[in-house]
Amino acid sequence: MAKLSRRTSRLLIIGKIVVSVGLLTLLLARTDLRALVTRLRGMNPSWMIGALGLYSAMVWVGAWRWRLLLAAQSVKVSLSTLAESFLVATFFNNFLPSNIGGDVIRIADTAPLTTSKTVATTVILVDRVLGLLALFAVAGGGLLAASRVRVGVPEVGYVWGLFAAAIAISILAFFFPHALPRLLSPLRVIEPEWVDERLRRLGNTLAGFRQRPRYLGQAFVGAVLVQVGIVLFYLCIARGLSIGLPPQYAAVLVPISLIVQMLPISINGLGVREAVFAFFFASFGFSTDSALALSLFGAALILLFSISGGILLVRRGLIPAPLQSDTVR
Repeated sequence: MAKLSRRTSRLLIIGKIVVSVGLLTLLLARTDLRALVTRLRGMNPSWMIGALGLYSAMVWVGAWRWRLLLAAQSVKVSLSTLAESFLVATFFNNFLPSNIGGDVIRIADTAPLTTSKTVATTVILVDRVLGLLALFAVAGGGLLAASRVRVGVPEVGYVWGLFAAAIAISILAFFFPHALPRLLSPLRVIEPEWVDERLRRLGNTLAGFRQRPRYLGQAFVGAVLVQVGIVLFYLCIARGLSIGLPPQYAAVLVPISLIVQMLPISINGLGVREAVFAFFFASFGFSTDSALALSLFGAALILLFSISGGILLVRRGLIPAPLQSDTVR
């Protein structure tokens, strides 16, 4: 069974590599490579530094958001400690063939503080849901801004439907915190006692957020700030590459590309991200070389920034030590 699982995992990774390489090959074959290289070489360093500064600020806002969600569970941790863990998680997200490696690190770091892996996992899941809602919110704002200047954005009407569905599920989990555990009760067939305990902790954790709505509201504001920051990050790079991408276009393009990258069909969104950029740039009247330059340079900068998380990982030891809490309930 273990051999079959490892074989399946390898096949999935190979499949993702094929998708990423295939999409990139197809896009590069349709691109003026000289124009692409010229644009990349002409990057203005000042805008690159500005983009890195914005990304650094987003890490701190993300750590602050995480701190609020932990505080809702009566766990207090210093912002600098969580920022360090967040950086290490960013390194794993960008250098492993999966975007959940960082979540595993964050759960491992905070499980001792919450006294439960279930609670730590639920906090990260809530953080992810808030991020997804913020993505839809920023994309919706971009769509409204584009419509006000009478610019139609093709093939994104589904954003509103997904946004409504995400809000409905979030409201259900917030106002009826024990409804989700009941929906998951069929899992008891696996191991009744073990599942019952996990579902109980899940319900209690969601109830904790219900009892402290202020923390959840502030965390959502933080999630929106992060998504706006990502849009500004790409706008800085676009300016540095002499690409006149309007802010309302970026507010639609960037969130949707991030949503599409969540599909587990490529290596960290490589190829898929570039395909989304190329599609929208063509719709906006921009060249494919400018789309690939923006997407690839943005990915390279994020990788460069993520190395700082690897340095922190080596400094504190390859096996992360538990975080220190100010207060543990």
